[in-house]
Amino acid sequence: MSLLTVGSVAFDAIETPFGKTDKIIGGAGTYIALSASFYEKDQKLVSVVGEDFPKEMLDTLASKGVDLDGLQIKQGEKTFFWSGRYHNDMNSRDTLVTELNVLEHFDPIIPASYQGVEFLLLGNLSPQVQSSVIERLTERPKLIAMDTMNFWMDIAMDDLKKTISMVDVLIINDEEARQLSGEYSLKKASKVIRAMGPNYLIIKKGEHGALLFNEDKVFYAPALPLEEVFDPTGAGDTFAGGFIGYLASTNDISFDNMKRAIIAGSALASFCVEKFGTEKLLNITKQEVEDRIEEFVSLTNFEMVQTVG
Repeated sequence: MSLLTVGSVAFDAIETPFGKTDKIIGGAGTYIALSASFYEKDQKLVSVVGEDFPKEMLDTLASKGVDLDGLQIKQGEKTFFWSGRYHNDMNSRDTLVTELNVLEHFDPIIPASYQGVEFLLLGNLSPQVQSSVIERLTERPKLIAMDTMNFWMDIAMDDLKKTISMVDVLIINDEEARQLSGEYSLKKASKVIRAMGPNYLIIKKGEHGALLFNEDKVFYAPALPLEEVFDPTGAGDTFAGGFIGYLASTNDISFDNMKRAIIAGSALASFCVEKFGTEKLLNITKQEVEDRIEEFVSLTNFEMVQTVG
């Protein structure tokens, strides 16, 4: 099955309690494509970069099976840049620099060869850009998933709700779910949000795992305890990429298969945080991913012996 990702390809500069980086490769589209490539080899990417973006990274994405016909390269302009500093708990961060550059006026162009894709993942971009992608597809994909953040809830709630009504799966974190729904209980929040349109809601809880909601069904995936977490940047996008890549490769959008897809995404995200930026994703093998998935399975796989009568 074919997968289309729309998301930023960018530069980051990161500081955590474990160190800091100069300008490195980042962006939601980058993390999603690299993560999804472990499962789905027919990938297409819509994004924009400036002439300063390294060709070596574009070649790397192409070598992973990512079609770059939808990647605009703006001559004479600069790539989106974000810099941030994480606090000691690694769950919160301060943005130091945001330079929109080419992303400020990004108009997603869908090549004719991209029409007819079966799976679509909308990375965290403005809801207007996200909805325009859906509207420009001549045929609705089998599954549309989207990510968003509280920034868009603060400044573009009406547009955001319109876009949410057009998708099948919404992927957000627990803080965003509470803000979007006005409910503190995540189970109540799920009902409110799914009433906006999506049949499925994934709520990420960082180091505490993720929840999947659909109708009256709930699935909880734990987070793998790690000895070291160097950089959480891109973990959520890596999770989303593994999730959608697994679904696309299996061509199965049942609730049971989404549970497997969440574990696939969680396993890849657990690698992502172990090094800065995309370094870890670029240097792990499929066998290492499969071994880590087995670690996730062993976290919650047990048999009960009856103790009450």
